[in-house]
Amino acid sequence: MNIGIIQQRNIADVERNKERLCKGVRQLASEGADLVVLQELHNTLYFCETEHVDNFDFAEPIPGPSTELYGRLAKECGVVLVSSLFERRAPGLYHNTAVVFEKDGSISGRYRKMHIPDDPCYYEKFYFTPGDLGFRPIETSVGRLGLLVCWDQWYPEAARLMALQGADLLIYPTAIGFDPNDTPDEQQRQRQAWQLVMRGHAVANGLPVVAVNRVGKEGSQLFWGSSFVCGPQGEMLYEASAQEEENKVVAVDLGRSEQVRRWWPFLRDRRIDSYQDITKRFID
Repeated sequence: MNIGIIQQRNIADVERNKERLCKGVRQLASEGADLVVLQELHNTLYFCETEHVDNFDFAEPIPGPSTELYGRLAKECGVVLVSSLFERRAPGLYHNTAVVFEKDGSISGRYRKMHIPDDPCYYEKFYFTPGDLGFRPIETSVGRLGLLVCWDQWYPEAARLMALQGADLLIYPTAIGFDPNDTPDEQQRQRQAWQLVMRGHAVANGLPVVAVNRVGKEGSQLFWGSSFVCGPQGEMLYEASAQEEENKVVAVDLGRSEQVRRWWPFLRDRRIDSYQDITKRFID
């Protein structure tokens, strides 16, 4: 499968952001992409750097204007498209929601971000209610997509549950960057840890991983780009720049997962009779 990724530097002009994304999707489709993945909350600047009630105006219903736009785009280009939207579910009830469009423009499914951070410059608990759709792969014409979002990427439980339900690959739309107060060495340790934990999910589950991040400066945030695609042994198939925008098509052999799982049958050897305590917050 040919997977297209768009690592974009966003601006305050929402319509311009959308225009550039549409142009990028068309470019990747012309280069043979079957699946295109966009970054987290790709329509706007990353507004969660501050807590401000006016930012709720960015939210929209699903279906809504953005799903109409990206559904038409998926149909025009003949690709499966992974988007990331600020969902207005009801007055006062909002989610960080990834929506998948089939090649005919229809909605294949959605995933509401389950793990919601609340850290300096990432005040997402102010905006997003934790997801309630669970960890369920989304069926598409190109495979079963184990779709998770950003902060979810640090949790092996989420990746495992997607794998146990037959996901063909794990996908992470992302918005993460450097704390400007950290030293350069610490910044790089964090960026590398971000990649390493997801490559670990690939290895532990025998699945390819696709992570698409923002890039560039927004407010005080410097997003570190470094979007990547790795195979089921964590092998890097492609890594994008840490500073520049990139549109790239990466070939991934989904059939390789079968062979890797034969070599490393982790699912076979799991001690499911001994994991009861995993549901506890902490074991005293």
